[in-house]
Amino acid sequence: MTVMTAEGSSIDATRPSIARVYDYLLGGKDNYAVDREVGDVFLRDLPGSVAIAFANRAALTRAIAHIVTTTGVRQFIDLGSGLPTADNVHQVAQRHTPESRIVYVDNDPQVLVHGCALLEQNDRTRVVRADIRDPEGVRTHPDTLELIDFDRPVAVIFSAVLHHINDDEDPAGIVRHWRDHVPSGSHFFVSHFRSGDNPETAEAERVLQQTFGRGRWRTDAEIASLLDGLEILDPGIVPAPLWRPDTADNPWSNGGEQRELTVWEHLIAAGLARKA
Repeated sequence: MTVMTAEGSSIDATRPSIARVYDYLLGGKDNYAVDREVGDVFLRDLPGSVAIAFANRAALTRAIAHIVTTTGVRQFIDLGSGLPTADNVHQVAQRHTPESRIVYVDNDPQVLVHGCALLEQNDRTRVVRADIRDPEGVRTHPDTLELIDFDRPVAVIFSAVLHHINDDEDPAGIVRHWRDHVPSGSHFFVSHFRSGDNPETAEAERVLQQTFGRGRWRTDAEIASLLDGLEILDPGIVPAPLWRPDTADNPWSNGGEQRELTVWEHLIAAGLARKA
């Protein structure tokens, strides 16, 4: 079944979408039966795995808040942004600094549909339908250039997207391209599936590769190497729940009750880097 959007784009509702599966796992409603079928594998056969999605989203929210409250960065490019959900990048950034400008990038036509709704509400937000494997095409897209001033620092966001890029597609080269085309003071946020060397990791990775035919989970050292040439800020590449857990209601913060992470919470890493 093909669904036509108001903009004339087509959505293939017979093939699962990474963005829509993620939306389903986060409790969203912008998904189809084929996406829920994949999501249910995690919910049914890998109980607890949905914690990966929530841990990743929470770390992204903290990273955006950290950037806008501790640096002068007011421009964001969210690569592989996925479907809108609670606390999107523009909502977090503009909550603290209303002048912040955000470009969302994704190649899923359904993301574009929902992005148009964002555009109607916010003139400092753009949505670019493009493939993040073509960083120059993204950077020089008219909608990007309309909003982003590349003479000023930019925050480049790779939230849970680089693990969907195969090694032969050169994920490090994608990050390097952005590193080379943004000025000093720019920041890079990365979250990425971690190799866990356990049955849970192997099964979750198998499901994703079998479903989407791509992707690779990487070690912390491999994730760090994606940020070569950048200064990785404290606390480094760590499980996402442990990345700056600085809110009083966060169970991993100094103000909250400490507990051991589950095996699933160890499987998504996060890190923030800065271009000197």
